[in-house]
Order: sequence, then structure tokens, then C-alpha cells
Amino acid sequence: MRNILKVKSVSDYSRYVGASDSHPLVSIIDYAEVSPIRYSLNDYSVYGLFLRDDSSIDLTYGCGKYDYREGTLLCVAPGQIGGKEDDGERVSISGWALLFHPDLLHGTQLEKKIKEYSFFDYRVNEALHMTEEERETIVALLRQIQNELQKGHDAFQNSILVGYIELILNFCLRFYNRQFLTRSLENSDTLMKFNTLLHGYFEKGEQLLYGLPTVQYCADRLCLSPNYFSDLIKRTTNDTAGNYIRRYVIQQAKNELATGASVAQVAYNLGFEYPQHLSRMFKKQTGMTPSEYCASIQK
Repeated sequence: MRNILKVKSVSDYSRYVGASDSHPLVSIIDYAEVSPIRYSLNDYSVYGLFLRDDSSIDLTYGCGKYDYREGTLLCVAPGQIGGKEDDGERVSISGWALLFHPDLLHGTQLEKKIKEYSFFDYRVNEALHMTEEERETIVALLRQIQNELQKGHDAFQNSILVGYIELILNFCLRFYNRQFLTRSLENSDTLMKFNTLLHGYFEKGEQLLYGLPTVQYCADRLCLSPNYFSDLIKRTTNDTAGNYIRRYVIQQAKNELATGASVAQVAYNLGFEYPQHLSRMFKKQTGMTPSEYCASIQK
């Protein structure tokens, strides 16, 4: 049986690494102050941001492994498992950890929008690799939270802490956007693989067995999380991954309709359960029904 640390509260992890907490819902850890520590494979019931500066640390995160590079930020959410199982060894690491409990967000705007930060569901190979300037920005905010936590608790502290956390998350959005832009060549390669995947799916007749390809299916085949895949496609094409798939399907429908095939036959060939499902998608994508399209190309 695997040895998993249950991180039900922020103090569960803090105690494990030997850090002290002054707030029940927020913890800031400077690894330089507690290192060396033992590894831990963690089952999170809290949110966590882990900024690691050390290299050559091989960790498990979700279903994959990751070799840390300097200035790498990993984000975890309740319900996720990450880290490396304790093997008894004590290791020296550097970097920071910010953990906060969902209860901290109750009644705040951040509670409503926390799901919009899609990077909490990115896989390990989709971590944020920051520039030195970006890293300094995040560390400065972490130090601000650390300073705030050292002050006595008052009626304003929780809202201040939530404000800092939201600011960090917004910077992460900015930095991820920069990462998508600077990796445009890599993103173009993913787009090409996406097109090849769609072509192969229909070429092999998989739609007859499984129906239309989904974003989840395509992301899995490309070894990406659905959230990262969707964000990458959105930034590369200015369209959603789901709509990209639908546009591909409609182009295939147009090709078959042009050969004189009936709407029902085309719907079956493309994996639709009912012809009206194809007609509805066709109308939404092109502004005309399949029959109207056929009439237009016969003029």
C-alpha cells in the first residue's frame, strides 16, 4: 500500500515539513527555512502553489513525472494527488509553497471564480516555467503574504490574504499566456498533431464505434490535460477546441454532401446518432441546412 499524506488542512503539510503556521486556513513555507525534508506523496483537500527552484528533483504529479527546472510553478487543487512517496531520505530543496483551504474563500468573489483558473487542472508537463522577473514577482507576493501572516489576526486579514492570492493567480494567468505565446512553434506542432488525429479518427472509422471525437479524447491522445489543451487551442486559433472539432466535422459533411450522399447517410458515416443532430450542427456552423447547402452548390 502506498504511503500517502492526507493534506486535509494546511497545517497537515506544514507539520510534515517542520514549518509553523499562524493561520488555520493559509500557510506559507520557505523551503530554505525547513530543508532538508522528507519527500511526501500528498492527497490534497486544499489548494497549493509550489514554486521550486531546485533541479534534478523527479516528482510524480497526477499520472506523470516531472523533472524540475529553476523557477517552476505547480498548482494543485482539492482532490488531486502529487509529490513523491517518502523513501526515508531527507533532501535539501529550495523554493516556496503557498497552501490555502477552500474555506478561506467562502463569501468572496474568488470563491466564485476559482474554477476559472484552469491551470489548477493542468498536468505536470504543463507546469509554468517562469522567467527570472516573473519568479521575483511571485516571490515578492509570497513574502507579502508571509509578512501579513506574522501580524495579529483582525477583521481585515482574511480579505487581505484573499486579495494577495487572487493577485498571484492573475499573474499566473499572465505568465501562462506569455508561455503559450513564446512556445508558438510547439503550439503549432500540437495543432498539426490535432489535425492528424482528427483525420485518422475518421479515416479509421472510429466514429462508427465511438461517435464524434471529444475534447477529452483528443487531449488524452495528445498527452495533454483537457484544460491545457483547450487553452492552447484557444490561444493558437482564437477558437475553442470543441468548435474546432465541429468545424472539422462540418467540412467532412460538406465533402460527402458534394458527392450526392443523403443527409442521413452522411450523418451515419460521421458518427451522428440521428440525422437531425447533424442538421442542427450544420445550421449553427454554416447558417444553412444541409439541404440548402446542397442546393447552393448545384447552382
